[in-house]
Amino acid sequence: MADDELNRPLGGRSARRPFPVRLLATSAVALLLIGGAGFLYLHGDPLGGEPHAIALITHPAPPAPAVAPATTVQPASGIDTQPTGAIAKPPSSAVTIEQESGVKVVRGGDAAPPAAEIINVPKLLAQRLAPAPDSRLVELGRYGPLPRIGKNGARPADVYARPFTPAGNVPRIALVVGGVGLSDSATAQAIESLPGQVTLAFAPYGSDLQGKVSQARNGGHEVILQLPMEPLDPNLKPGSHMLSSTATAAENADDLHWLLSRFTGYTGVANFLGGRLTTSPSALQPILREIGTRGLFYLDDGSAPQSIALSLAKDTSLPAAGVDVILDASSAANNIDARWAKLEAIARSKGVAIGMVSDLPPSLENLARFAQTATAHGFVLVPLSAAINTATPVAATSSQEGAFRDP
Repeated sequence: MADDELNRPLGGRSARRPFPVRLLATSAVALLLIGGAGFLYLHGDPLGGEPHAIALITHPAPPAPAVAPATTVQPASGIDTQPTGAIAKPPSSAVTIEQESGVKVVRGGDAAPPAAEIINVPKLLAQRLAPAPDSRLVELGRYGPLPRIGKNGARPADVYARPFTPAGNVPRIALVVGGVGLSDSATAQAIESLPGQVTLAFAPYGSDLQGKVSQARNGGHEVILQLPMEPLDPNLKPGSHMLSSTATAAENADDLHWLLSRFTGYTGVANFLGGRLTTSPSALQPILREIGTRGLFYLDDGSAPQSIALSLAKDTSLPAAGVDVILDASSAANNIDARWAKLEAIARSKGVAIGMVSDLPPSLENLARFAQTATAHGFVLVPLSAAINTATPVAATSSQEGAFRDP
């Protein structure tokens, strides 16, 4: 009978050589064990996949060096408050990041993180000025770039202005520093020590004017251009390309174009001296008219009591205002304080007042002191463009009405 599985008893053996099933199973198990051990060895899991917990053990960081209490605050309406204590230097392994905004960030290091602190970042971060030059607002003149009104009506007086949001009926004070750009050290002092709301008036002379103007605007300062004008005293020489009462309209226009092309990014212009020119309507009116057609505003610096610039500006629809108080007209400390009090009184009466100083270290120090007290006295510092935009009618801010001079 054939030896097949149908005729073989259950559990019986075949006459043929049995297939090595057990050997195959045993080999498979061995291979699995060997492979599993290798996998565990390679992957560093001595527990063979059994459930377990992994704890991350860290060594405590060394204590941070002692830091004296210190606070640095740069409010929008005042001057930077100096630190009240010494701040320890960051460890050598720390990474310091510097940016144009003036904010210093220190990250990393071996020291333990300090306790939670509230840091008031300068308001400048929210008051960055528009880049200059804006191609819409520039035309190429004989001596360089000239400001102009864009095809869409955009004006340099608006585009290059420092942003300002009105805050109710709080009296406003605009502060202007004149003669900036002539002294490198004084220019750096004005840019770095004064709050961004202070407007800087650059003279059309000096080295690297565009670079200094860019630094000022990066620091949040609105800038204007000073125009040298013929004074009453012929011995006074305000500078080359002076605008004159005896020059023809074409000659003054050519000199004006030279002055306007010194740098870009300014919102308006101001006279420098000009006691004679600003009393000559025939010579001054064409100058003011062109300033207006280029989208700028005009500031009468108050140095010429008989100036008719503001009345002529009103006739030509040129936005204009006059300096109310020349704060450093006298070097005596009591006079300076009296002038500041006069400026505050004008601001309370009219809602806005404009003060001006020259770019001299003592004047800048006093201006920084005044700026610190403005907010505490109930005022808000504003860029010059904001003061001029609220000066309606023009005569309301005339230097003839508000200027405080020594008798």
